[in-house]
Amino acid sequence: AWLPLVSYAEDHAVSSPAIEDEETLAKILDAQANDENAVDENGNLVGEPEPAEAAAQPAAPTVDMSIEKLRDFDYLLSNFYTVDSSTMIGPEQLNVDDLLSRSMKINTETDGPKVLIYHTHSQEEFKDSTPGDPSESIVGVGTYLTELLNAKGIETIHDTGVYDIIDGKLDRSNAYGKAEEAVRAILAENPSIEVVIDLHRDGVSADTHLVTEINGKPTAKIMFFNGLSRSRTNGDIEYLSNPYIQDNLAFSLQMKLACEENYPGLTRSIYLRAYRYNMHLMPKCLLVEAGA
Repeated sequence: AWLPLVSYAEDHAVSSPAIEDEETLAKILDAQANDENAVDENGNLVGEPEPAEAAAQPAAPTVDMSIEKLRDFDYLLSNFYTVDSSTMIGPEQLNVDDLLSRSMKINTETDGPKVLIYHTHSQEEFKDSTPGDPSESIVGVGTYLTELLNAKGIETIHDTGVYDIIDGKLDRSNAYGKAEEAVRAILAENPSIEVVIDLHRDGVSADTHLVTEINGKPTAKIMFFNGLSRSRTNGDIEYLSNPYIQDNLAFSLQMKLACEENYPGLTRSIYLRAYRYNMHLMPKCLLVEAGA
């Protein structure tokens, strides 16, 4: 049902030099809301099918991460990224020298929380989750990640706000807008926060098992996700502008390379899509798909 909206959004994205009328903008924001994970008429999640992967595969060999290879745009793109058909990217944006030169480290010498974890789609559960139990949904994953980071001395806040339920029903039409308002308030109250993570569970076809083996344990794969605020049809989407796109790209690439070095096979290709996904809130923003 959302495919016509995406087509409409791309056809109208920058058709006027002035800002789009409210109706058009509403349609594009609605397309964004349903783009990362669609919902069918029964409220069930329907994700874009990924290539099937066998459960608990041994970790794949580490790809060549030498700077010489990474400077090759075609090599970098084919080995580290998946570009959605709705958008496009070029070597000027994936300039590895620029992306790797940007410091994504946090300042540990100042007080206060450093990381915020939240969930635009808090209702995302797993096949073996107890329905309605947040501790077994993606929110539970966020709780565990928060505990791990705090244990390492990285003070972390976990926002468990619900942004995809309206009147008791699953409704993602304004989830990103509602989440943005809440996250901005948290950032205003905690100016020491440097990293913002929107943690999701991916939606894939029923026979796809995104599992690998890390240190002898079956482990859910993760995927970093970037919005480029750019339509393949009409170019940059000005009213979904993001001044931090290059920082966001640097952060996800540096995280991807660190994962490949320490836990080869843990991460899938970084996924690039057309819209913004609230990654304009801070330079060090991550949208992470944890499992499926």
